[in-house]
Amino acid sequence: RLPQGFRVDVIREEEDTLEFDMVGIDAAIANAFRRILLAEVPTMAVEKVFVYNNTSIVQDEILAHRLGLIPIRADPRLFEYRNQGDQEGTEIDTLQFQLKIKCKRNPQAAKESSDPDELYFNHKVYSKHMTWVPLGNQTDLFPDADFRPVHDDILIALLRPGQEIDVLMHCVKGIGKDHAKFSPVATASYRLLPDITLLQPIEDEAAETLQKCFSPGVIEIQNINGKKVARVANARLDTFSREVFRHEGLKNLVRLARVRNHYIFSVESTGILPPDVLVSEAIKILMGKCQRFLNELDSVSME
Repeated sequence: RLPQGFRVDVIREEEDTLEFDMVGIDAAIANAFRRILLAEVPTMAVEKVFVYNNTSIVQDEILAHRLGLIPIRADPRLFEYRNQGDQEGTEIDTLQFQLKIKCKRNPQAAKESSDPDELYFNHKVYSKHMTWVPLGNQTDLFPDADFRPVHDDILIALLRPGQEIDVLMHCVKGIGKDHAKFSPVATASYRLLPDITLLQPIEDEAAETLQKCFSPGVIEIQNINGKKVARVANARLDTFSREVFRHEGLKNLVRLARVRNHYIFSVESTGILPPDVLVSEAIKILMGKCQRFLNELDSVSME
């Protein structure tokens, strides 16, 4: 049962970032929610790398590690977790990608040129060179699928003429608790809403000094009867720099506090899933945890 007055306000929503307020909850719930976003919402990531040929200067292990950290645009809800001990992937638990590229000289390059982009073909290996290889009947299962890295311009390795990379990758479903590569968020954080109170009117020069002590937009100056008077315009923008306490004439006129049950959440997705989907998935996981706990309590009371 949620506390009285609980609400969620979406403040700002962009392609990969979401800022929202959770008002009327306890710190433990807010932190549980943050940790679920970081470590328990599943994604797909490269788990196994089969190296058929790698003559680049990047060692096989380093190459595999770099490939593992590339975010893959694939909805994890379409896949199952792979069973422990399974060496071969199936169409329901594995996505297969191939990276096959060889560097060659450009015969048309100017003799005096020293620019590698002009001298060589394929000397930069990017994530766009990873191609999806359907497993089993995945072509029928996902007719409209566009499984690929989230970003095309992630640099994986540098090659020189004659060097090549030929690898096959298996992406599986996992959670950030097992490895950071499965974490669906770049950042998931919260802070308490700042509460700034002016204990008495602050005017003229003092008002201008006060305005400079805070982030832009926190304090505004109004013109009242020919006097410049400071007022708190938007405490939310404050970063708690405490600069105001350096001024003897101001430090006793301002009270800085935080609203104890008002949490400002910021969720930045890696691009695998939109941030609003991540939030709803995290809520489902939290509900599942609560339900499991209640079931445990019921079973104990019955015993």
